[in-house]
Amino acid sequence: MIKIRWHGHACFEVSDGITVVTDPHDGSSIGIKPPNIKADIVLVTHDHYDHNKVKVVEKEGTIVVRGGNEEIEGVKIESFKAYHDKEGGAKRGEINMFKFTVEGITFLHVGDLGHVIDDKMAEKIGNVDILFIPVGGTFTVDADEAVEICKKIGPKVVVPMHYKIGGLSLPIERVDPFLENAGREYKIRHVANEIEIEKEDLPEETEVWVFTL
Repeated sequence: MIKIRWHGHACFEVSDGITVVTDPHDGSSIGIKPPNIKADIVLVTHDHYDHNKVKVVEKEGTIVVRGGNEEIEGVKIESFKAYHDKEGGAKRGEINMFKFTVEGITFLHVGDLGHVIDDKMAEKIGNVDILFIPVGGTFTVDADEAVEICKKIGPKVVVPMHYKIGGLSLPIERVDPFLENAGREYKIRHVANEIEIEKEDLPEETEVWVFTL
């Protein structure tokens, strides 16, 4: 059984005894609560202040991954280079998208992806069960672009992230435009702050799972 929990913004916890945390923030810098979890593995997609606050979630023995491919405690991790903007990184730099597998479920966290990936990259990434994708625009892809990426990757579950919520100080859009667009293609499901699943619980046709903080 895997637990998936949202800690706001692009920070998620995926745990099955080993706890993987993605893109931790410190809460106060962006106006929301800090993550309340200690990680065995931290994946940092890029070095911006709202994604790289490792100290908030680390403990003794925490392993921090900022790129590359490796297997840690049975968690297989692959990274794929992409960009924080539409100009090949000229404005905001490079990012690493992380694909990782826990208990047979394959996750893809694309960080602050700023452009629609091409078919070649989608093919390189391969099979994805659960996709964490930004939808708030401004610093990342927007609602329309996020839906386009979802179609290219074809995950079983899409989890929107990096959008405006109460208290968040960043000038980005709410999740509603994405849900309006995605709702034409996919079933929308609201799952509260966390969910526990096994591989057999994944839907046969793509669904959007909306977490709340």
